[in-house]
Amino acid sequence: MKHLLFLYCAMTMVACTTEPKIDYALLSGQVINPTADKITLNGVDFNQDISIKPDGTFADTLKLSEPGFYDFSIGREATKVYLKNGDNLNISVDQNLFDETIKYTGVGSVENNYLAAKQLNVEKHTDNSQELYMLEESAFKEKVEALKQSNEMLLTALIDADASFIADETKNLEYDSYSMLNSYEGSHKYYTKNEDFKVTSDFLPEGLKQLTFDDAKAYKNSSSYKNMALRNVLDEIFESIGDDYQNTSTENLKAITEVKIPALKNDVISYLGRFLVSPGNPNMESLYTFFVNNATDSKIKENLDLTYAKAKDLVRGKPSPQFNNYENHKGGTLSLADLKGKYVYIDVWATWCGPCKREIPFLKEVETQFHGKNIEFVRTSIDVAKDHDKWTTMVEEMELGGIQLFADNDWKSKFVTDYAIDGIPRFILVDPDGNIVSADAPRPSNPKLVELFNSLKI
Repeated sequence: MKHLLFLYCAMTMVACTTEPKIDYALLSGQVINPTADKITLNGVDFNQDISIKPDGTFADTLKLSEPGFYDFSIGREATKVYLKNGDNLNISVDQNLFDETIKYTGVGSVENNYLAAKQLNVEKHTDNSQELYMLEESAFKEKVEALKQSNEMLLTALIDADASFIADETKNLEYDSYSMLNSYEGSHKYYTKNEDFKVTSDFLPEGLKQLTFDDAKAYKNSSSYKNMALRNVLDEIFESIGDDYQNTSTENLKAITEVKIPALKNDVISYLGRFLVSPGNPNMESLYTFFVNNATDSKIKENLDLTYAKAKDLVRGKPSPQFNNYENHKGGTLSLADLKGKYVYIDVWATWCGPCKREIPFLKEVETQFHGKNIEFVRTSIDVAKDHDKWTTMVEEMELGGIQLFADNDWKSKFVTDYAIDGIPRFILVDPDGNIVSADAPRPSNPKLVELFNSLKI
C-alpha cells in the first residue's frame, strides 16, 4: 500500500509540474495611419496575411514550425521580427514614421525591440549611401566595423533574451558586415564612375572569401546571407548567359543544379523563370521543363505553369493579339489591323518608366536607319488616365517619332494582358500578315535588333 501511495504522489507531482506545450504565437497591435488593410508576415516557408480593422487594430494566431526571423510588412513599409511559439507579442506603429515609432510589448518584446533599435542604428550609419561607398577602402572598413560593434553592444546589453536568438543574431551581424564589404567594389565603381576600380587583395576578410552558401538556417534568418547567396548564384548564371539572354539554354543554368539550399534554388528559379520562360526564346519549352523539374515549391511551379501557358501562344508565327482604337497622338484612333502589310515594332512603355526613357535615343537612331522601309514604329503608353496630359507633353517635348498611342486601360488593356506583359519596357515585332515575329523582341539599344531587321530584309 505504501508503494502504491508513493507512486500516486510521484505521478501527481509530475502532472502538476508539466506545462502543456504551446504550439502557436499570438500577434496583436495597433497601426496608426495605415496605408493598407492587411499586414503580411513572410518567411522562407511561411506566409500569412493579418487583417487590419478600420480602427487600426489587428490580432491573429500564428502556427510556427520553428523560431526565426520574419518580414513584417504593411504596404511598402517593412521590418524584421523574431517570432517563436509561446510568444504573445503586441506591436504599435505609426506607418508615417514606421522605423522611428515601432514598439513591442509582451512576451517576445525583448528581441524585437533590439531589432527595432538595430534598424535605426543601421540607418544612422548608412543614411548617405553615395558618401559611404565613395570612401576609400580603409575608411569604409572602419565604418563597417563601427556599425558592427555598435550593434553588438546593443545585443550584449539584452536581459532575458532567447538564447537561440542571441546565437543567430550574432551570426547575422557577421553576415551584415560581410554583405557591406562584398558590395563595396561594385558600389564604389558606380558612385565614383571609375569602372576600372578593384579592391586590394586583402580587402575582403578570409571568413568572407571562404564563405560557402550551404547553410539553410542562415539563408532563412539573415537577409544579408540570403542576398549574398542569391547574388553568388545569379552572377555565375548571368556570366554564362552573356548579353544574349533571349537565347539562354539549360546549359547556361547548370549552377542551379549545384545549389544545396532548397529555398535558394526556388528563389533563383522564381526570379529567372519570370523572364527566361519567354516566347522570344527558342529554348522556352526546355527552360520551362528544367525549372519545373528543379523547383520544389508548389506555388513557384504553379506560376511557371501559368507563364508557360500564356507564352506558348505567343511564339513566332502565331497570330498576334490585337489592339483596337487606341488614341493616336496625331489625332483619331488606330488599330493594329490598320498597319497590316507592314512590319510593326511596338514599344510598350510609360512616362514614369526610367528604363523606357533610356531607350528613346536608341529608338530614334533605329527609326532613322530604317526610315522609308516597310516597317512602322509604334510606341504604346500604358500610363493611367490621370497622366494623359503628362503623356502628350512628353511626346511633344522629347519629339518622339513614329506612331504614338495611348492604351485604353493601362496595365489592364487587353493587348497588354494578352501578351502577358508584367514589366516594361517590352518590345514586340509583328510581321506584315499580322503574325508574331517576336513577342519579346530586342531593345533598340541591343545591336541584335538591327540584326533581326536585316535578317527579315525589312
